[in-house]
Amino acid sequence: MAAQDDPTLDFYTREAAAYTTRVQGASERRLQHFLAGLPAGGAVLELGCGAGQDSEFMIARGFAVRPTDGTPEIAQAAERRLGIPVATLLFDELDESETCDGIWANACLLHVPRADLAAILKRIHAALKPGGVFHASFKAGRAEGRDQFDRYYNYPSEAWLRELYGAFDWEIAIEAGFGSGFDNKPTDWLYVTAIRPG
Repeated sequence: MAAQDDPTLDFYTREAAAYTTRVQGASERRLQHFLAGLPAGGAVLELGCGAGQDSEFMIARGFAVRPTDGTPEIAQAAERRLGIPVATLLFDELDESETCDGIWANACLLHVPRADLAAILKRIHAALKPGGVFHASFKAGRAEGRDQFDRYYNYPSEAWLRELYGAFDWEIAIEAGFGSGFDNKPTDWLYVTAIRPG
């Protein structure tokens, strides 16, 4: 199986206009916490940028942000919002070595099939500079599945994530939270901060 799920990508292609006008960015508190671990003006790669709200927040604070999304239509919407190029990048196309002070992957890696997530984390680990910070968020659960829109979710538990991340050289912190998403349903979230040792 590829690191992308076709029905999930089809949803975002089909619903790009609705998705990019309805979905809000991450909380300011989480963004500030992430940025506090980076050098001033540091290089940030955003995976799954959606409409670009989070990149906009980081750019306004002087960071050198490269927003990307796996859906061309959504990348184009973000590009219109931000006024800078937004690359179409699938997670398994990331192929960099120590280029990023930070990698921000809010509410996007939750769509990577469980069997493929370790390989994506390996690519992210390689792209981070020593001391680099990586943020990702996941809808919590116990077994992979699909939502009402036929989007795939890996629905991890905290223990499962700790074991998966533990295969790499990270300093890991996981915070549980409660919120919602595009479906407006109450959702348990897991927020992972992983730092590559300097």
